[in-house]
Amino acid sequence: MGYKSMQECIIDLEKNGHLIRIKEEVDPYLEMAAIHLRVFENNGPAILFENIKGCQFQAVSNLFGSVERSKFMFRDTISKVEQLIRLKGDPLSALKNPIKNISVPFTALTALPKKTSKNPVTEFETSISKLPQIQCWPMDGGPFVTLPIVYSEDIDKPGVMNSNLGMYRIQLGGNDYIQDKEIGLHYQLHRGIGVHQTKANEKGQPLKVSIFVGGPPAHTFSAVMPLPEGISELTFAGALGARRFRYSYDKEGYAISSEADFVITGEVFPNENKPEGPFGDHLGYYSLKHDFPLMKVKKVYHRKGAIWPFTVVGRPPQEDTSFGALIHDMTGEAIPQEIPGLHAVHAVDAAGVHPLLFAIGSERYTPYLKDQAPKELLTIANHILGTGQLSLAKYLFIANKADNPLMDIHEEAEFLIGILERIDLQRDFHFYTKTSIDTLDYSGDGLNTGSKLVVAASGDKKRTLGKGCPLFENIPEDFASPRSVIPGVLAFSGASFESYEIEKRRVRRIAAYLELYHEELNQFPLILIVDDSSFTAKTLNNFLWETFTKSNPSHDIYGVNETMENKHWGAKTAIIIDARTKPHHAPPLVKDPEVEKSVDRLAEKGGSLYGII
Repeated sequence: MGYKSMQECIIDLEKNGHLIRIKEEVDPYLEMAAIHLRVFENNGPAILFENIKGCQFQAVSNLFGSVERSKFMFRDTISKVEQLIRLKGDPLSALKNPIKNISVPFTALTALPKKTSKNPVTEFETSISKLPQIQCWPMDGGPFVTLPIVYSEDIDKPGVMNSNLGMYRIQLGGNDYIQDKEIGLHYQLHRGIGVHQTKANEKGQPLKVSIFVGGPPAHTFSAVMPLPEGISELTFAGALGARRFRYSYDKEGYAISSEADFVITGEVFPNENKPEGPFGDHLGYYSLKHDFPLMKVKKVYHRKGAIWPFTVVGRPPQEDTSFGALIHDMTGEAIPQEIPGLHAVHAVDAAGVHPLLFAIGSERYTPYLKDQAPKELLTIANHILGTGQLSLAKYLFIANKADNPLMDIHEEAEFLIGILERIDLQRDFHFYTKTSIDTLDYSGDGLNTGSKLVVAASGDKKRTLGKGCPLFENIPEDFASPRSVIPGVLAFSGASFESYEIEKRRVRRIAAYLELYHEELNQFPLILIVDDSSFTAKTLNNFLWETFTKSNPSHDIYGVNETMENKHWGAKTAIIIDARTKPHHAPPLVKDPEVEKSVDRLAEKGGSLYGII
C-alpha cells in the first residue's frame, strides 16, 4: 500500500483486524515494553497506546510483529520489489519476458526521491524530554529510540542519492547526557554513517545527522534492508512503499523526511563521545556501557497527531525476527548470486542472529574424489565471513549440497544433525583467533574482540548419532545431570565458572573421564558444558541460544582426546563446548515481576487485552 503516513497505516491495520487500542494509562518505564512482549508472545496484533503517562503523544508497536502483517502492509508492492531484486541479478530477464516485467519501470519510477516544499513534520517543535521516554528493560541506561531511521550524507558528495539510512540505536537520556541538548548514537565505524563520520572527522567538521521516527512503514523497513554499497535506501523505501520518498532541507541544512512523524536534527562532532548504554539487546543480554558518538541536538520537529513507533529488543524471537524473515523472502537467492558456489546462507535467529550462520555450498574443485576434505567450502566460508553483516558471524557451519540435495538450512536441528553425521573431528574445525566479533557479543575477551570457527563438513556419513543419553557412572565432581539435547549432542551441568585457569583443569578432567566412554561417544560428537543441562535440553531454541551466545571458540572449545598436527587442532573422540556463563559476560535480560503483574490487569475482563494475552 502507498501509505502517506503512519496514521494511514494504522487506520488500514485497524480496519482489517490487525491492530488494537490500549486506552488505559500506561507507564513508558518498563510497562509499555512488557505489554508489547506479552502481545508478541501471544502472536497478537499491532498495538496503539493512546494514553502514555506524562506524554502528549501516542505510540504504536508490534507493527512488524508477524511476517503476515508485514506482507499485508506491503501487499501491493512486495512482488514488484522481489522482481526488481531478481532483475539486478539477471537484467536480461526483463527483455526475455517483457510482458511479465511490464510493471517494473513503474516500480523504478517510485524509487526516485522527490524534493518537496510541503513539509507537515516541521509544523510543530518539541523537546527530547517530551517524547515518549520508553525504557524497555530494568538495567537499561535510559530511554531509547528503538525504531530510528538515521540519515546522514557523504560530506564529499552531498545529496540524497549518496545518503545513508540506518537503524542505529539512539539513547534519549540518562548517563551523562545533558537533557534535551545531547543524545547518544550507537554504531560501528564500518557502517554507512560511520564512513560518513570518518570523512567529516578527517576534515575537522561536524557531521549533520537527521533522525526520522515514524512515517510510512516502508521507510522504517528500508533502514534495516541490507542493500549493496552505492544503492540509496531512499530508493528502496519508495519502491516498497509505492510512493516516492519525499524530503526537503530545513533552514540550517538538515535533511527532513516530509512524511515522518518526528525528526530530530543535530551534529556529531569529531572525537566527542560519551558513555552509551546499557541496553537490552537482541542476543538476549545487556550490551554494556561504552563510549559512543555524541549528537548535539538542534531541533525536534513533529507533525500534527504524531505517533511514535517503537519495538522491544530482546532474546529472539522478537519483532525484528519478522524483519529478517521478510528480508529473506524479498532477496531470495541474492546473496548466493554474489558468492560463487554458495547455494544458501541463514543467520540463526534463535542464536541471536550474528553468532551463528548455516550455509550450503558446492565442492566443485575435485568432485571425483570420494570423501574428500572440504576445499571449496572453505573458500566459500571465507567469502561469507567477508560479506557485509555476515562478517559479524562467530560460528559458521557449512555443508556440501551434493551430500544431501534436500537439506534445508532453515530446518535447524536437521541441518546440524547432517553436519554432525559427517564431520571429521580431526580435520573439519578451522579457527580464526584474535579477531573482531560483534560489538554486542561479550563472549570474547574484550569489546569487539574474540574468535570465529568454521565447521566445514562433506562426504559420506561417518557415524550414526545417538538419540538417548548413555548411562554415565561416577561422573567427576563439578559435573552432573547429563541430558540428550538433539541426536548427537549431550549436555552436562557444570559448576559455576570461576576462571579460565581453573576451568581448563576441570574440563580436561571430564574429557579424560569421557575418553573411558569412547565407544558410546562415537554417537555423540558434540558435548556441552552448561549452567543447567535441563534448561538447555528443554527446547531447540534454548540449545542454540546458550551454546552459541555463551562461548568463544578459541577459549571455550576442548576435545576428548585432542590432537594437534601442523598447528591444526582436532579431537579423536568428541568436541566439548563450554557454554557456561563467564564472569565477563553481560547479564541476561530478566523481566520485572511487579511490572508483569501490572500487565495482568489489562488481560482481565473489560481490559484492552482481554482475550489477547
